[in-house]
Amino acid sequence: MTSVPGGSIQVRPASQLHIDNIIDFNIAMALETEGKDLDPETVREGVLAVCNRDDLGFYVIAECSGRSIGQLLITYEWSDWRNALFWWIQSVYVRPEYRRQGVYKALHYYVSECARQQDEVCGLRLYVDKDNRIAQGVYSGLQMRPTHYDMYEIEFNTNPVVDVRVELEEIEEDVT
Repeated sequence: MTSVPGGSIQVRPASQLHIDNIIDFNIAMALETEGKDLDPETVREGVLAVCNRDDLGFYVIAECSGRSIGQLLITYEWSDWRNALFWWIQSVYVRPEYRRQGVYKALHYYVSECARQQDEVCGLRLYVDKDNRIAQGVYSGLQMRPTHYDMYEIEFNTNPVVDVRVELEEIEEDVT
């Protein structure tokens, strides 16, 4: 257990009792880190999907004096090169008043120890914003190293019909 002012940090797998906290944490994290205002119902459905399907991953929660103060999500990546899984650390959030007090470190150590006990897990991975020097320093301090990979993505719109109609209107305007 790690100590913070007023108590000690306890880390454990999240349960159904933590769902509302996880939803709130995810919404706060998206607004803070990416300026995105997430739809609470969509986030609820996403969190419930993880909680109800072991194949998607699992949440880990940090508590102090019975209060949820931080979280992370583990998802899985199969490595055919290693015949093993990487656990991806995602959705990291620590309440602002508990930051820089070892909460993420406690979450990280818990997950790292759990992963080491699983024969099919070959490592931990995460992604971090290139400008987030504080987080990079924390991860480096926990023996994580940058890889030689850059990340690319295509994000599919959750409402493609609207986009298609807009594009069709633009095409029609160009044709006429």
